[in-house]
Amino acid sequence: MHDPAVFRSMHVARFHAEPAIFVAPGRVNLIGEHTDYAEGFVMPAAIDFATLAGISPRTDGKIVLYSENYGQERSFEAAALPTKASQHWTDYPLGVVAILAGEGLAIPGFSLSLWGDVPLGSGLSSSAALEVVTALAVLSLIGVSYPGPVLARLCQRAENEFVGANCGIMDQFISANGAKDHALLLDCRDLSFKLAPIPSHVALVIANTMVKHSVAGGDYPTRRRESEAACAVIASHRPGVPFLRDATLEDLEKWGHEMAPKSLMRARHVISENLRTVAACEALLKGDMAEVGRLMGEAHTSYSQDFEGSCVEADAMVALAQDLPGLIGARLTGGGFGGCTINLVEQSEAAGFAEALAARYANQTGIVPQIHICHASGGAHRLQ
Repeated sequence: MHDPAVFRSMHVARFHAEPAIFVAPGRVNLIGEHTDYAEGFVMPAAIDFATLAGISPRTDGKIVLYSENYGQERSFEAAALPTKASQHWTDYPLGVVAILAGEGLAIPGFSLSLWGDVPLGSGLSSSAALEVVTALAVLSLIGVSYPGPVLARLCQRAENEFVGANCGIMDQFISANGAKDHALLLDCRDLSFKLAPIPSHVALVIANTMVKHSVAGGDYPTRRRESEAACAVIASHRPGVPFLRDATLEDLEKWGHEMAPKSLMRARHVISENLRTVAACEALLKGDMAEVGRLMGEAHTSYSQDFEGSCVEADAMVALAQDLPGLIGARLTGGGFGGCTINLVEQSEAAGFAEALAARYANQTGIVPQIHICHASGGAHRLQ
């Protein structure tokens, strides 16, 4: 995370006002992919890459947004904010403000500085961190607070309704509710959650394949339709199965022959991934890291083969990690079709692991990856 003292000085120099400063982390998902829209389970961890927000009140009725990352400042009238996205970074903070205003909150003028080190476009949820930190800052300014799960839902709505991205709630939820040195098992049906400790001797090594992924592309909606078609077949026999979260592998054995082959494969991934995710949480609670690693390996195979959500480069990144010293488990994380792998690695071996994996991947693919050694961090909060 960037130095808050430097950030504070930057805000004062630009806006001539002392800011309140907030921080919200990015995230990595340890296990549980494409289970969220089936009302299933996911298990992310907040990471120590984060976005800082500094906020101070204004008396001229304007909302002025400044991003140090982009080197850009934009000004808006608080009483006449845009009502739709403009495909610009300001869509994320403006979307949050629009949702808060829609909740009946009176939004005053303010200056908001933003500065983050969550790698952009890497699948580590830079957008969710930006939304959550903006919401915390604006709510603090007007003297309102919400519980973490409510804050996460408001920020998800900003992305769904204003930005126009059909994301689930995982990214905003972990950014708002994460705990240091813990993963979080989230039930996407009722937003109940359970914290599971990550041992202090374990590092999160995130390896960026440098292959861009996008949930707005054709692959994501196709997989979702295929999954939902499989659920519809099961529901025609068992009306109490509105989502694949409620289905079982036995259901697939009984009625899988009625599904299109691709739908059967997608359903097998989603149903088995839910089971693995809950089992991985239980293994963490018991301190059984070998079992966590085994489940991660199974999860990657399922993601790659049954869900067909991986790519040549991501499969290579996972395979190249397997015999490196210190590895506990490796898999593709996030929306798929590129992006990052998550590797649980013994802390004492993390630096050597990262160096060796980068060299192997570059040698095999010709692509120089970005590899980050992280740890599980706390959720969004104000910095004193």
